[in-house]
Amino acid sequence: MNTIELKRVANVLRQDIISMLVTSKSGHPGGSLSAAEIVTTLFFNEMKIKPQDPRWADRDRFVLSKGHAAPVLYAALAEKGYFPKEELQWLRQTGHMLQGHPDMKKTPGVDMSTGSLGQGLSAANGMALAGKLDGKDYRVFVLLGDGEMAEGQVWEAAMAAAHYKLDNVTAVLDLNGLQIDGSTDSVMCSTPLTEKWRSFCWNVIEVDGHDVEALLAAFAEAKQCKGKPSIIIAKTVKGKGVSFMENQAGWHGNAPSVEQGEQALKELRKEALSLG
Repeated sequence: MNTIELKRVANVLRQDIISMLVTSKSGHPGGSLSAAEIVTTLFFNEMKIKPQDPRWADRDRFVLSKGHAAPVLYAALAEKGYFPKEELQWLRQTGHMLQGHPDMKKTPGVDMSTGSLGQGLSAANGMALAGKLDGKDYRVFVLLGDGEMAEGQVWEAAMAAAHYKLDNVTAVLDLNGLQIDGSTDSVMCSTPLTEKWRSFCWNVIEVDGHDVEALLAAFAEAKQCKGKPSIIIAKTVKGKGVSFMENQAGWHGNAPSVEQGEQALKELRKEALSLG
């Protein structure tokens, strides 16, 4: 896809996120909306995958470490063709496959069940190390939340990835500055993140997480880096694309009402028209 097409897909994902949460009356809009361009760039350009064969042995892997942002992953999987888009209306409903956090045993395209924050990079390391041992050339991508940086296991996993020279691991940090209790700096300050990741022997790339062209360049740079893992620190806006949700911690885990959903979709459809 070209950059305009990728921007259009990101807009579609945002519309699907809003529709899903209005219908389910629960879920996490803020961090799902902030990651739309990141997930779009991965699933529709960067990753080597086969929706018709979700367990293809040579596929690239994706781990959503911040599992509460499942709506953006589900929207991408449906748009990519892993399952019918009609399934999105059953988000968080008993007896259906799209639960509040990703479940690899129920949902095609989900490579790792996640939910407990801090564990995703460890899982990604295991997949990447297995690939090295098996002589496979697949890559493993993991999406982290910035509130998650307060979890000690993230840093243990960072040490391990560097120690084993897992250059087939690329982490993306969704740096939107907010978590459920407020700003990440006020809850548990983890800055300076760039310097910390470099000190853990990672290749660090900083980028605007809503700039598709910049994300494409960042993933290309990560692919070329050999001998060490890469992390893309992507500066984003919580609730991106919906004016009344942007930069508001209160929209971390609250679903919009029907009326709020209509307003959000109106804004997103207007943006879609501007993309041509």
